[in-house]
Amino acid sequence: MAGFRAVRGVGIGLRREFHDAILKTTRRIDWLEIVAENFMSMEGRPRYVLDACLERWPVVSHGVAASVGTQRVDRYDESLARLVAKLDAQFFSDHLCYSSAFGHESFDLLPLPFTDEAVAAVATRASEMATRVGRPMLLENITYYAEMPGSKMREHEFVRRALDASGCGLLLDLNNLYLNARNHGHDAMKALRQLPLERVQQIHLAGYSTEGDILLDTHSSAIADPVWDLYRETIKRIGQVPTLIEWDQRIPSLDAVIDEADKARALLESP
Repeated sequence: MAGFRAVRGVGIGLRREFHDAILKTTRRIDWLEIVAENFMSMEGRPRYVLDACLERWPVVSHGVAASVGTQRVDRYDESLARLVAKLDAQFFSDHLCYSSAFGHESFDLLPLPFTDEAVAAVATRASEMATRVGRPMLLENITYYAEMPGSKMREHEFVRRALDASGCGLLLDLNNLYLNARNHGHDAMKALRQLPLERVQQIHLAGYSTEGDILLDTHSSAIADPVWDLYRETIKRIGQVPTLIEWDQRIPSLDAVIDEADKARALLESP
């Protein structure tokens, strides 16, 4: 969108552990993504680091508390709108889930039932958010470990209908897609092809951990080979899409995360 700071290429998540190193690095970083709730107050050290980063890179907001499956009762949208205006980014994002209900926070990303009623709730909340924030909104497919009771459709059908009804773009998290496929006994490549790839405006790549036979969405390791395979297939189908490397637990050095970004960029820019 004209006038906004566009994101292209491969970015990394701006984490507190990188606040010193990122201001000194000379390595290539195309853009940054912040967790919105960590910067809404815009005070102290986080504000200083964000201001310094904005002088060098485009920065986009990725939230974890919008709760698009329910209606929030606080002033969350107003705080988010101020942050997104400061970033002047082309879009903002959150998750296709709910995280609060009746004024209580779950502090987790909870799956919605795959129903017409949930589609309608997402359409109302997400479209209202996009209007209040003043930017297009992207919704991310989440990891879920159990399907909500009452579901009437498959995940890919729900994602497509929720995006169509809300007017949102898709933030395609390929780690989440792979984990859901493995944990629920589906084929990951087939699951990828069933999603509305024409609506993808950003991609997330991350690592996972295991607990017995379950794969956990912990963002605590390097990206696994099957996720890289999904990434190759995705960009083969839809071309170059802004890609973000997430690492949120057992966070290594900034250089190690940039190494993952370099690997993604080599794939993204390959003929």
